[in-house]
Amino acid sequence: MKETNEHLKREVGVMGLSANLVNIMVGAGIFALPAIVAAGLGSSSIYAYLFCGLLITLVMLCFAEIGSKVTTSGGAYTYIQSSFGPYFGFLTVILFVLSATSADAAVANALVDIIGTIFPVFKSGTLKIFIFFILFGTLAFINVKGIREGMFLVKTITITKLIPLLLLVIFSWGEVSLDHLVINSVPTIEDIGKISLILFFAFQGAESGLSISGEVKDPTKNIPRAIFISVVGVLILYILIQTVSLGVLGASLATYKENPLSFVAHQVFGPVGFTIITIGAAISMLGNLSSEILSIPRVLFRASKDKVIPISSLSKVHHKFSTPYIAIIAYSISGFLLATFGGFQQMAIISSASILLVYLGVTFAVIKQRRKKLIRTKNEFRIPGGYLVPILSVMIIVWLLSNMERQEVIGFGVSLTILTFIYFLKGIIWKKK
Repeated sequence: MKETNEHLKREVGVMGLSANLVNIMVGAGIFALPAIVAAGLGSSSIYAYLFCGLLITLVMLCFAEIGSKVTTSGGAYTYIQSSFGPYFGFLTVILFVLSATSADAAVANALVDIIGTIFPVFKSGTLKIFIFFILFGTLAFINVKGIREGMFLVKTITITKLIPLLLLVIFSWGEVSLDHLVINSVPTIEDIGKISLILFFAFQGAESGLSISGEVKDPTKNIPRAIFISVVGVLILYILIQTVSLGVLGASLATYKENPLSFVAHQVFGPVGFTIITIGAAISMLGNLSSEILSIPRVLFRASKDKVIPISSLSKVHHKFSTPYIAIIAYSISGFLLATFGGFQQMAIISSASILLVYLGVTFAVIKQRRKKLIRTKNEFRIPGGYLVPILSVMIIVWLLSNMERQEVIGFGVSLTILTFIYFLKGIIWKKK
């Protein structure tokens, strides 16, 4: 088996990578957000899905192009670091890991909350913490054992989670009332922007799945293919789910904020449907976490190897399993701690805003790489239309970020200032050593 210069094995094919991307994208968001979006936009909520779908499509085209050029582990971090240098690489890895751990904390909380709708005992604070410990500990153990074991879990859960969602979409059409889908008023751009900032949580994640690029077979071909398969498939699935949810429950959808899809299933199938979708949601969220713990430690691994993060142990590879085991363990501990102290909606907004800043960096990296590398290599993917897609991506991301609350903008500004100070202080300390 061919190894990369990172001592990681290329064992992941196009379907494995596609499953990893889908597994992260279809997590907690689609089970928790339909009600929140319906509360904000009503029957017009489809506009927010289309808008987020447009943005993620444009951004993932940028990922596909640069991912076919830069094929080492680390995903977005590697793309930005190789284009703009270690300072922007440092900011990216911090924002990327902040986004991912916030997302994991949100998903872990949503997972326990949704199980609590069947078994109220799981809402106990002490039991919640114990479940978080078992959850993150088990997934860390599986992923330390090897990329093959991690990918097997990802593929299995991806298939398992999609079956109940597809069945719900197929069998709900008979209960859909067209009156519930009538759009009585067109929402303002401002309304769509505010809801989209939360809804975008359901679409993010593909960038995390690309962190295993250093272990993908024939990456110049398989990375763009996997991105196309996963993004198009997820967008179609989300639009269908929101449509049937609104069509079945109408305005009452907005009242079921903890477990909306299970109430749709209850309306269609009765109590058995409620239980099946609840279990399916739990499996889906478990799959999301499994893909995150498979993928994000590779970012820490790559950043440590590049000495952007001054913790050399994060770049260690297990002598037997060929996995970045220290990075996996460290990331899992961070996810456990954040899940213990945070809730779903709060963590979702932090995660979305952080990753949008990373997306902005990737779109600029595409422009930079094109200007730096005018000669295309064999099999290299290139977005048609010149610079149109990257520029549109930048404009939409900036506009979406402008919908953040003032205190959130100030908070991120202060955080970036502190990170900049830490980065240059780190450089001074290293020079003295």
